[in-house]
Amino acid sequence: MARANRMQAAAIDRFGGADEIALHTLSVPEPKADEVLIRVDTASVGPWDPSLREGEYFEATKEDRPSFPFVLGVDGAGTVVAAGKRVKRFREGDKVYGYDPDIAKSGFYAEYARLKARHAAPVPNGLDLEQAGAMPADALTALTGLEAIDLKPGEKLAIFGASGGIGHIALQLAKRMGAGVLAIASGEDGVALARHLGADAAIDGHSSEVDTAVREFAPDGLDAVLITANSNGLEAVLKAIRKSGRAAYPNGVAPEPKARAGVKLQGYDGRSEPELSERLNRLIEMGQFTVHVASKYPLGEAAEAHRAVERHHLGKVALAVQPR
Repeated sequence: MARANRMQAAAIDRFGGADEIALHTLSVPEPKADEVLIRVDTASVGPWDPSLREGEYFEATKEDRPSFPFVLGVDGAGTVVAAGKRVKRFREGDKVYGYDPDIAKSGFYAEYARLKARHAAPVPNGLDLEQAGAMPADALTALTGLEAIDLKPGEKLAIFGASGGIGHIALQLAKRMGAGVLAIASGEDGVALARHLGADAAIDGHSSEVDTAVREFAPDGLDAVLITANSNGLEAVLKAIRKSGRAAYPNGVAPEPKARAGVKLQGYDGRSEPELSERLNRLIEMGQFTVHVASKYPLGEAAEAHRAVERHHLGKVALAVQPR
């Protein structure tokens, strides 16, 4: 598959606000022996991206800072145009999605991105490149969390933040794993989305009736809780976890959740590895699956996409890298 030597990328020359993001003309990267080069179709815009843009992430974690210009975007989807000599899983023309945990490396807000083959996965049947590109980090983080709490068929699970990027995907995965799901969502539109996606019960997390909804859903207590946000209403949910119940949250949820004695509460990081992606794809391919893209922007409007991700929205914000 032919590829250009130069590409357009949304990048920053220094840390700062959304206005720092601008289109740059850069060289197309060359894949290393264990990498694939992807012609990016869609890039995800995550709630963590503003923190990367502002440099706060690197200050907080003490991880290596990126070099400038820094191409943002840790996940997306597209078509393989080249593969390193040690890559056996993929070949030119394959449709793939990926999440790169090497945060400081130039990313997916570009016409081409290189990615270690172990962090790439085939686009599952039933999803197009737009949906696949919007989901990787959130979907893998959702499944990592459900596995961290060892969710079992027949258990009653509450998802706090069920209309967000991680939450709306976790809801669907949990139902396919056989759990009953109470969705605590954001706003009436979030409640409507959660119900549409198959939640057994749903309520606005800002409602004064959260504790009532939890008691009605799980009179004997919740088996588990997946926490993707922390706001009013979470305390009532955590109090409803039965003795020896489990709860988990992705690291970065603030303020850090607290649970009563006897409840196993753990923070975790989303993973990106072939075995996890295979399990994710199997669950997705069990039936119709929705990656809800609330809004999408062309590559040249990446700054506006960053503003959008910091406002109330359902599901995902994405960049349409290739012209539609």
